[in-house]
Amino acid sequence: REMAKMCLMMIIVAVAITMVASDPIAPCYFIFGDSLVDNGNNNQLNSLARANYFPYGIDFSQGPTGRFSNGKTTVDVITELLGFDDYITPYAAARGEDILRGVNYASAAAGIREETGRQLGGRIAFAGQVANHVNTVSQVVNILGDEDQASSYLSKCIYSIGLGSNDYLNNYFMPTFYSTGNQFSPESYSDDLIARYTEQLRILYNNGARKFALIGVGAIGCSPNELAQNSRDGRTCDERINSANRIFNSKLISIVDSFNQNTPDAKFTYINAYGIFQDIVTNPARYGFTVTNAGCCGVGRNNGQITCLPGQAPCLNRNEYVFWDAFHPGEAANVIIGTRSFRREAASDAHPYDIQQLAAL
Repeated sequence: REMAKMCLMMIIVAVAITMVASDPIAPCYFIFGDSLVDNGNNNQLNSLARANYFPYGIDFSQGPTGRFSNGKTTVDVITELLGFDDYITPYAAARGEDILRGVNYASAAAGIREETGRQLGGRIAFAGQVANHVNTVSQVVNILGDEDQASSYLSKCIYSIGLGSNDYLNNYFMPTFYSTGNQFSPESYSDDLIARYTEQLRILYNNGARKFALIGVGAIGCSPNELAQNSRDGRTCDERINSANRIFNSKLISIVDSFNQNTPDAKFTYINAYGIFQDIVTNPARYGFTVTNAGCCGVGRNNGQITCLPGQAPCLNRNEYVFWDAFHPGEAANVIIGTRSFRREAASDAHPYDIQQLAAL
């Protein structure tokens, strides 16, 4: 009987321990980006780049929220792995002390350049997202009482930044609407983007950010939309676009190294989303995927000529598709990318730290 009592006590203690929510490994998480991580900021904008309708969110606990996915985004996965008990609130809805957990500023169709994505209507470019964060910082100062306490608090937060995709997709490689393709070589265009990007990083640094995860641009030339338009066999990626993306990414790595050498009180890292994605597409069976070149929901060739329409019935085997729609990975791929960003599986996944290591520094 004593033995049974002891066992019962041990079980009660074990259950109690698991029920006590452990604190997140970073006090807050600030997210800057585009449609890959927008979780509702575009819902209120006069924009074609919106996903607050079914079947978006078909596999998400809250239904359609503005996430461009059937379920979770990569930053939702990272938020869970950081130990938060709820997802980070979009800037459009962030109020009061909720901002102390972090804020998601991402906006679909947004780019590093101000004009990027303008043919889709309203969006908040990188500079606008950073300006919104500066506003948040002043609120943090008010809540915590003074600038020193705010600086100390913010220095422990994770800042993830993933922009640049639209500067290629909805600018450089869209000659109908933009002249950048004629003005710049891929090399000089990436220099222009990196100079603008660096300027925003400095503003974030001057407003207390110290832990930066810069997320590389994925292989845009492999999206169902690009395959539908530019691939003869519907499978071969557009190398012209992918090579431009790689030039940008290599310069992003240089920024990381430069900042790490020149700002000793800050830590920067590069997340190799391009490489992680390439691994998924090269070895789909390893991850349970059967379709790598078409959207689960969409219209036309590769389900990529028109993206997922309101009320459209998506594929049923969603976890077997890398892509949810014409442009965005589905939850299954986002879980892999988010997990490997947080805790690298290959040395090449992150340089020089993964997000878990960044949080611990």
